[in-house]
Amino acid sequence: RLRLANILRVLVAQGDPEQMFAAVFVFAAEAFAAPSLAARSSLVRSSLVAASRCVAPAIQMSMGIFEGVREPVEAYVGIWTPMFKTAVDAGVPDFIVHWGHGAAMATVLFTMALYGTFLGWQIRTGSGEEEFPGTMGETARAIHPKLMAGATFFFLLGGQGGLVLLAAQGKEILDSPHAVSAIVGLGLLAVQASLPRLFESGGETARTAHAFLGTSTIAALIVHAGLGLQLGLSF
Repeated sequence: RLRLANILRVLVAQGDPEQMFAAVFVFAAEAFAAPSLAARSSLVRSSLVAASRCVAPAIQMSMGIFEGVREPVEAYVGIWTPMFKTAVDAGVPDFIVHWGHGAAMATVLFTMALYGTFLGWQIRTGSGEEEFPGTMGETARAIHPKLMAGATFFFLLGGQGGLVLLAAQGKEILDSPHAVSAIVGLGLLAVQASLPRLFESGGETARTAHAFLGTSTIAALIVHAGLGLQLGLSF
C-alpha cells in the first residue's frame, strides 16, 4: 500500500493519467484477487495494464463529450452556486470549499467502497455467510450490496456537490480529466449494480464478471481520486 501511495504521488505530480491507470489497476488486482488468481499475477498484470492503456487515452481524447450537455448541466449547477457563494462570503474557510468535496469522496471511497469490495471477494471465495469487523452483526453477503449501494448514492450526490463547489470558485466544471473519469466511474457502478440481476440466468460467468469488473471499478475510482487531487493542486 505504501508502495502504491508513493507511486501515485509521483504520477500525480507528473500528470500522466495513462501511467496512473496502469499502476492502480495492477495493484488493485493484486489486492482483491482471490489467492489462486494472485498466483497467476503476471496474467492479471498484463491484462489490466492493457485495459488501462486503452481507458486513459480515452479520457484524454473524450474531453469534448460534454459539449452536448454543457448548457443544461451548467444551468443546473447555477441553481445551487449562489447559495455556496453566499456561504463563502459568510466566512466558510477557503480550505473547506477547495478540499471539502475531495475529502468527503475519498472517505466514501476508502471506507464504504473499498471495504464493500473486500466483502464481495469474501463472498466469492466462500466466506459470504461469515461476519467481519465493522459488519455490525451482518454477514458479508448481507452487507456487501448495502455498502456498495450507499457508496454509489454518495458518489452521485457528492459529484453534484463537486461541480457546484468548482463553479463557486469560478472554475469551468466540465473541462478536466477528473470530470470525464467521474462519468466513467459512475457508469461502471451502474453496470455493477445491474449484474446481480443476471446471476440466476448467467451463472458463474455473470458472477465472475461482477467480481472482476468490481475490482476494475475501484481501480478506476482511485485514479479518479488522483485526477481530482491533480485538479485541486492546479489552482
